Amino acid sequence: MDSHQNLDGIRHTLAHLLAATVRDLYPGAQNAIGPAIENGFYQDFELPAPISDADLQKIENKMRAKLKHWTRSEKREVSIEEALKEFSWNKYKTELINDFAKEGKTITFYTLGDFVDLCKGGHSSNPAKEVDPTAFKLTKLAGAYWRGDEKKAQLTRIYGVAFSSKTELDGYLTMMAEAEKRDHKKLGPALDLFVFSDLVGSGLPLWTPKGTMLRNTLDNFVWALRHEAGYEKVEVPHITKKELYITSGHWDKYKDDLFKINTREGHVFAMKPMNCPHHTQIYNRKQWSYRELPQRYCNTTTCYRDEQTGELSGLSRVRAFAQDDAHVFCRISQAKEELQKIWNIVHVFYGAFGMPLRLRLSLRDPAHPEKYLGNQEHWDKAEKILREIAKENKTEYFEAPGEAAFYAPKLDFLAKDSIGREWQVATIQLDVNMPERFDLTCIAEDGSKERIVMLHAAIMGSIERFLSVLIEHTAGHFPLWLSPVQARIIAVSEKFQNYGEEILKQLKAAGIRAELADSNETLGKRIRAAQVEKIPYVLVVGEKEVEAKTVSVRHHKRGDDGAPTLSELIQKMQKEIVEKSQ
Repeated sequence: MDSHQNLDGIRHTLAHLLAATVRDLYPGAQNAIGPAIENGFYQDFELPAPISDADLQKIENKMRAKLKHWTRSEKREVSIEEALKEFSWNKYKTELINDFAKEGKTITFYTLGDFVDLCKGGHSSNPAKEVDPTAFKLTKLAGAYWRGDEKKAQLTRIYGVAFSSKTELDGYLTMMAEAEKRDHKKLGPALDLFVFSDLVGSGLPLWTPKGTMLRNTLDNFVWALRHEAGYEKVEVPHITKKELYITSGHWDKYKDDLFKINTREGHVFAMKPMNCPHHTQIYNRKQWSYRELPQRYCNTTTCYRDEQTGELSGLSRVRAFAQDDAHVFCRISQAKEELQKIWNIVHVFYGAFGMPLRLRLSLRDPAHPEKYLGNQEHWDKAEKILREIAKENKTEYFEAPGEAAFYAPKLDFLAKDSIGREWQVATIQLDVNMPERFDLTCIAEDGSKERIVMLHAAIMGSIERFLSVLIEHTAGHFPLWLSPVQARIIAVSEKFQNYGEEILKQLKAAGIRAELADSNETLGKRIRAAQVEKIPYVLVVGEKEVEAKTVSVRHHKRGDDGAPTLSELIQKMQKEIVEKSQ
């Protein structure tokens, strides 16, 4: 096995070890499923009594003691009858066994040490030798519905992380401790950017004036890049008849994820979960000539999805999210050039935040063509063009069969943040399916109707999710051009407050977002408040500054930044803003 497979085997083994240990410590516990996942593993349980995070160390210690005796891994095929008899005490395993039997699947057991479980495999052959007992750790508890269905039992999920060595584990835990400090769910409210309200509902963020400034600044940046590339703004309603999504193919696939509205006349409408079907109807308002293509539409607008409560997470997973969405309607011969324009926009945007990108080419799963809409020939063409773009731009990329959208292959951009985590951010899709379903055409040179293609491009993806990444990437220390408050003026005492007012007027006149601190608090407290709020420039003024007509500058990264004149400072800040310095 290569190192990745070996590590997956270790993590899967530890999921079994966790199941065995919990059943020893808590008689009557029923283990459900427990796979290896990115960075670790988890196991779901129905427990005889609740447990807490305080119990994790006890479970972990018992796992290490038990691991010493797990010297074998044995697979065997069993009959349905034998499987049902073995797990007659466990309703979750019984359900799985019956489902496997209906599907005609082979049923296999794995014995690890003295523990037998229903499993298809992928473990360490000798756990006691291959699993480093110092290289795993249980991290947290969570609730999880059996098989992801909110109508079924809620189980207790225990998560763990695991690596090949203690050094790797320690590095990961250090990174996660840093991530905890940067958690956008804590920093966002602390910086007065957004808030959630129980009365409004989970997954529905409310944006403060500072947060709205942040969103608008990001959106304006994307718009400036798109405007330069020939895009035009459009607007669409937030609801639609279900027939639009029936035609697009989304209704059959996603109808359970939509917020639905029943009108008093008996019609069914849906809150839009995406914008592309609406944009097809803007394109289809007239018959276009090939000379008028491409048509490039962009639209920053809120979409809605009926996410389950347990899946919601800060701004990362919400029920209402604003997409900086764009669609290009063009001939297939124009697709490559248009894709390159989007590629350039993506790289300029993420370059402004110092986030290196790599690329995932998300393709169909060749083993399951039934998952995708549209014909094979069109998909082949689309995938060929995306592959050419990936190669010609000489960006690190990898192919991912099975990761395509159900209607189109795509280029997914993966950004690395300042502590080494990777996030999927922008995406570009080359869609040959939706133009077919909505009969989108142009008039070709010979007067015939020519089927066009449709490009989908979201630079931030959703503003909410991008901000969750950006807040954690910067730890809330936004670059000057983006910061909601770019400068705060602090007068040493009340008698210098008038000078502070003069500075405030000049900064605002120069287009700089500035505030003057109230003089009622002590100087130290006002400076600390500005530091906590992560304001880029703090301008302290007292007798010396009044006499010299200067300001004493403290920068959030550079510390003491001298005592320039106000005009010198304004020039410096404006240059930093225009250049989008980090």
